[in-house]
Amino acid sequence: MSQPLPPTAARRPVTSEHHGHQRVDDYEWLREKESPEVVAHLEAENAYAQARTAHLADLRGTIFDEIKARTRQTDLSVPSRLRDHWYYGRSFEGREYGASCRVPVSGPDDWTPPQPAEDASPDQPALPGEEVLLDLDELAQGHDFFSLGGSSISPDSTLLAYAIDVVGDERYTIRVKDLTTGDLLDDEIVGALGGATWDRSGSDLFYTTVDESWRADKIWRHSLGTRQADDELVFHETDGRFWVGVGRTRTDRFIMVASGSKTTSEYHVLDADAPELGLRCFAPRQEGLEYSVEHAVIAGEDRFLVMHNGSGADFELGVTPPSPTPRDAWTPLIAHDPAVRLEDVDAFAGHLVVHQRSQGLTQLRILELGEAGAHGVVDDYLVEFDEPVYTVGSGANPRFDQPTVRLGYTTMAIPSSVYDYDVRSRELSLLKRAPVLGGYDPADYEEHRVWAPSSDGASVPVSVVCRRDARASGQPLPLHLYAYGAYEMSMDPSFSIARLSLLDRGVAFAIAHVRGGGEMGRHWYDDGKLAHKQHSFDDFVAAARHLVTEGWTTHDRIVGEGASAGGLLAGAVANQAPDDFAGIVAGVPFVDPLTSMLDSSLPLTVTEYDEWGNPEADPEAYATIAAYSPYDNVAPRRYPAILAETSFHDTRVLYVEPAKWVARLREVVESPDVIMKIEMSAGHGGVSGRYQAWKDRAFTLAWVLDVLGLAPEPTSPV
Repeated sequence: MSQPLPPTAARRPVTSEHHGHQRVDDYEWLREKESPEVVAHLEAENAYAQARTAHLADLRGTIFDEIKARTRQTDLSVPSRLRDHWYYGRSFEGREYGASCRVPVSGPDDWTPPQPAEDASPDQPALPGEEVLLDLDELAQGHDFFSLGGSSISPDSTLLAYAIDVVGDERYTIRVKDLTTGDLLDDEIVGALGGATWDRSGSDLFYTTVDESWRADKIWRHSLGTRQADDELVFHETDGRFWVGVGRTRTDRFIMVASGSKTTSEYHVLDADAPELGLRCFAPRQEGLEYSVEHAVIAGEDRFLVMHNGSGADFELGVTPPSPTPRDAWTPLIAHDPAVRLEDVDAFAGHLVVHQRSQGLTQLRILELGEAGAHGVVDDYLVEFDEPVYTVGSGANPRFDQPTVRLGYTTMAIPSSVYDYDVRSRELSLLKRAPVLGGYDPADYEEHRVWAPSSDGASVPVSVVCRRDARASGQPLPLHLYAYGAYEMSMDPSFSIARLSLLDRGVAFAIAHVRGGGEMGRHWYDDGKLAHKQHSFDDFVAAARHLVTEGWTTHDRIVGEGASAGGLLAGAVANQAPDDFAGIVAGVPFVDPLTSMLDSSLPLTVTEYDEWGNPEADPEAYATIAAYSPYDNVAPRRYPAILAETSFHDTRVLYVEPAKWVARLREVVESPDVIMKIEMSAGHGGVSGRYQAWKDRAFTLAWVLDVLGLAPEPTSPV
């Protein structure tokens, strides 16, 4: 049977010149989102992708069924206590979104989460006295896309503010529900970013909006019962490199307005005990100084905890009075240590929880508070775990006076697990481990941390998981290699039910913790951005080559994958080291960075200058980006098979980037094996609804298995 012909985009050259370099862009016309011609071209790409993968229909269905069969579809989360209620989420078989619920606590000293009936039907309470706060499936009715943003309970627990997006463009509408009557208030806030934050009185909401370039730039105050047009503008960030956010401290005393760029921070605080002082700047921004502020009570005194990089790149934890305080008055509580990257701190009545990482692993550090210790700290230690490669982090811990720390724990073989850590007894109690149906046993899988030498001598950590019986033969395995590598975001090891459909077919899975991420500290990030961005790509290639050298796999049996900024990595590697990969998956990929970073009117561009550079103003930045841009460096040579996935309503990485990239691959490369799949009713995170998301992932995994030569022959019709 003959192969279907791919769509061909017309070449309509647009010429631009920057810093003496002339650039011809043949496919910029694909940016016209409202053009019927553009929509028709994208629909033709979808039709071609479906035709080219029609032989995988049975495999896609099988993988979807495997994900579904392994997932407990009627389930619930571990309840978390906030004030006088336990809050939890429920999911139901056959439903996409589920519900959020609560029940009253039994008493002020009740810190043991209740155990709801996990198999309760949708019309039955999982706990006595259950109150359904939001039925998400009901809210999603009539919409092709649905996303719940932030939701927040008022301080007196009678009102719920929640935000929904039914387009995928991350512009949310905020509504307020009266939990005593079940009715919606007349208040409606449109065009918000995420959710809303209550003031301590429960009469006002703070929320964030974005400017035309999708930069969060304004904080507003809405009084219940008034029109949005009458809302008070509380804070306006006019520097195009900075974005803003708002929240309330766990103690309920302070509203915090955070303003930050990629390299600089500034906080403003509103004290509910002294509202007449208004919003005050804690410490004015200084270029290169990053900090965050948390309210604590130490040895009976109110304090601000300041996590900052003023004493070193890997941050220090300082302590100050709860008022505006200059940098030179921040007293060290945990001094800077270049071997330990401090990331965050949570304050409670009797202890502090510090989030940190060392040697590529996440850690939770407990500082017990008392009257006698230095700066009120009487002990300082880590919560210990047995596995050599794992990820740990705080879970839902909303109460300031709680004696326990809710935490989440996972490895690539151990499903997501919820624990309570009792700070007084130092006991770790497992509350729930995400169920995997069908007889799953973590002991059937083995995990490893290997170190790959990069081209400049850096050692790149790589996390690997596979079935023990697959590895037992000693033969190279087909392998799926993933990476991200930007914004100091760490791709820490975690469990995935969908991934089992690869592992149980003998495929190994690996995460390359490349530079640009934060796995190895701030220097790891700095060495993978701006002029050093090439290190991210080199590290990914080094990981692939090391896994081949060590006998894990062979180059013709590796499929690489990256999404968003990781999609840039995937596209760059396809250009630079095509012979090292059999296939490349590029999800919502940032593959036309030069065009995007040259246009300050596009979403996020100005705020991204500190990550990628400003090629419009800086010739060196232009040259750097031009040298690695996937779109600009497509060459007439052999390429691995490529699957590009994008979404029509994505506001972070516009669909036009992969559309142009695929068009150029088809123009330059002889007989390229490239397809593009476009979700026409989704945003940056892809489709909404868990079943749709499973089908989406099944499409990708079936393609991966096909490239690896593991797809079975399709069943012939009778």
